[in-house]
Amino acid sequence: MTATTATGPAWTAERMPRLDGATIIVTGANSGIGLEAVRAFARHGAHVVLAVRDEQRGRDAAATIEGSTEVRRLDLADLASVRRFAADWTGDIDILVNNAGVLMPPFGLTTDGFELHFGINHLGHFALTNLLLPRITGRVVTVASGEHRAGTIDFDDLNFTTRRYGWGSAAYGQSKLANLLFTLELQRRLDASGSHVLATAAHPGMAATNLGSSSKKNLILNAVAKIAVRLFAQDATSGAAPTLYAATEPMPGAGYAGPGGRREMTGPPVLVGRSDEAADAATATRLWAASEELTGIGYPL
Repeated sequence: MTATTATGPAWTAERMPRLDGATIIVTGANSGIGLEAVRAFARHGAHVVLAVRDEQRGRDAAATIEGSTEVRRLDLADLASVRRFAADWTGDIDILVNNAGVLMPPFGLTTDGFELHFGINHLGHFALTNLLLPRITGRVVTVASGEHRAGTIDFDDLNFTTRRYGWGSAAYGQSKLANLLFTLELQRRLDASGSHVLATAAHPGMAATNLGSSSKKNLILNAVAKIAVRLFAQDATSGAAPTLYAATEPMPGAGYAGPGGRREMTGPPVLVGRSDEAADAATATRLWAASEELTGIGYPL
């Protein structure tokens, strides 16, 4: 599937509605598209919580933002940290943005023994969303990637125990496919339980951020990535636009937003398609069951 044809002027963050009184949580918000999303949300009147692993970096980032912000510690590589974050939360949440992620670091495991991509990009956000869901009143936005098309869910080896890890591209693709399957199954469950909460997803295209810093030990990959970014990437502000679109524009349930130009690498946000596997309801349901078993956290509604 290809991007849908946009009508009217290209969408920008300036078209977002006012968000006065809204509370928004953004994970991984101290840099890149997460930080740019926080800036836009705060500029439009929201109180934005930067959920970050490094609180000092979070405070440094918050100091550059005009508007109402707050910094809270959240380590998505540690389910105990996720549980603490959720247990300490009081009050409603209008929008949860599952933005944090790692991109092709050397092979490693989370505190709970999950492969880093699967544990942080998917299971950490799966756990966080379900623990916070009783307090969420508006939307859950999960940041995926066009690389989901290269991913596959290997239910026999989700944590790359026997599969070749290599540079981590297969693990990254699996985690980003998992993000879209999570959104699909979450929306199905929300509908079935009569909730008005909306689950959406977005991807930034090719954006110039520091996400690839997790692959810093791979010098060849870094060199290739730097050339590609220099030639083709849009800036982090533009990369954040699909997230903002998915958080505030009219969207279908499990709708997916991404850049509308150049193979979805750049351009203003529009609704985009996904791979057949990312739209497979049976795979989404199976992944949800596996994620519940691995985290010990289930759907709360």
